Amino acid sequence: MRCPAVRDVLLVCAFLLSLQITTSDVASAESRVALVIGQSAYRAVPALPNAANDGKRMVELLGSAGFDVTAAPDLAQNDMRQAIGDFAAKVAASGPDTVALVFYAGHGLQIDGENYLVPVDVDPKREADIPLQAVRLNDLMNTLGALPTRMRIFMLDACRNNPFPALNQTAGHGLAVVNTRAGAPGSFISFSTSPGAEAEDGNGEDSPYTTALLTVAREPNLPIEEAFKRVRVSVNQATEGRQIPWESSSLTSDFRFFAGDAGSGQSAAALKPPATAARTVDDWRKDLGGKDPKVAYELVIADDSVAAYEAFTALFGQSSYAPRARSLLERRREMLAWEVAVATNTAASFETFLASYASSDLAATARKMQMRVFNRTLAASASLAPIPVALGPTCPCPAQPAQPLIKKVEPPPSTRRVDAPPPKRKRPRGGDDDVVVERGPPGPPPGVIVESIGMGVIGLGGGMRGGGMGGMGGGYGNRR
Repeated sequence: MRCPAVRDVLLVCAFLLSLQITTSDVASAESRVALVIGQSAYRAVPALPNAANDGKRMVELLGSAGFDVTAAPDLAQNDMRQAIGDFAAKVAASGPDTVALVFYAGHGLQIDGENYLVPVDVDPKREADIPLQAVRLNDLMNTLGALPTRMRIFMLDACRNNPFPALNQTAGHGLAVVNTRAGAPGSFISFSTSPGAEAEDGNGEDSPYTTALLTVAREPNLPIEEAFKRVRVSVNQATEGRQIPWESSSLTSDFRFFAGDAGSGQSAAALKPPATAARTVDDWRKDLGGKDPKVAYELVIADDSVAAYEAFTALFGQSSYAPRARSLLERRREMLAWEVAVATNTAASFETFLASYASSDLAATARKMQMRVFNRTLAASASLAPIPVALGPTCPCPAQPAQPLIKKVEPPPSTRRVDAPPPKRKRPRGGDDDVVVERGPPGPPPGVIVESIGMGVIGLGGGMRGGGMGGMGGGYGNRR
């Protein structure tokens, strides 16, 4: 009886342990959520049939890759903002170990160095209408970048030609450079073509970019950086060099659309591409030396860097691929210079860009932004100028009567206090015993100071032996 009981207990323990491990694996597994926007039914310009197809096919791909997908086709501006807000709430509720992915197919524009996603109800009459009617790409990226997520992936098939005639003279071609390293880490963004270039809608059901992505992304255990390098080569071949996808990454962890087969024997380390970010022109010349021009061209296309293009044009200047490489090199240099000018955002930075690229499609935008910065600087300087102080009266006040000046007069050193002197006894000449008392004139009240300006007076006869008129305020001295 003991053996069956022990066996039952062991079976229960094993079941509970397996349940705990399964629950732990599910809890630790990353959460994948995606928003797919396909803009096809534009109202003011011709429709983009392939954009709707791209969106549908990407919903299927991402769903099979484990994403919880929200499909949002043909959005007007308010609907697009609402869809982004709802998706942000969904990402926030999924927890910090979430991979948030956004795929956008449709029109995109760059205005004043800013990229905009174009809703289907946009009908601009001037360039200034786009910021009011469209949705800024940076708003989408900043909204998701502010959430606690493990990774944010943006795939934009949005570099098609500008369909709005009113903007053809001022808006730049394609989309502007987006540097993910300038924002929150853990971001990856891919454009369907190089910055400043235009992507093709394609002749088939999907665009060249989405067609390549649908194929490459299904390869098992393929890191995302390597997957998009292969997408770049595939699109370049399909468009005969007219279109080359571009990406920027600040990822801090690995991502694969589909996990590898456990029995394939291929490890993630074996498939991880070597780091090439620090390669110099000399490094590329060594790597490309002796290779077939076609092989060398595909290598530099996969890397898509200035150093790689410079090395290729130096080594294979006579090959049929050289004109393409030179064009790509020049455009990449121009877009890097434009990125610096916009990021610096001073009159001097735009002047530097115009000195080298005065005939660029971005020249009109550069001049406008330069004047805007210049005017802003003048306004700031004017606000710091000293305020003049009025020297005259600032209001029509009535004239006030002049007030007399009161001056305190201090007595000079010769001034003496005129007090009544004590009576002085004097013996008469006649020898009698009468005592004659002479009194001075009554003085001023105590504490009052006067100046002595009196003068002596000759005796006037009679019984007066002598007398005098005292100073001012004095009186006659009498003798008796």
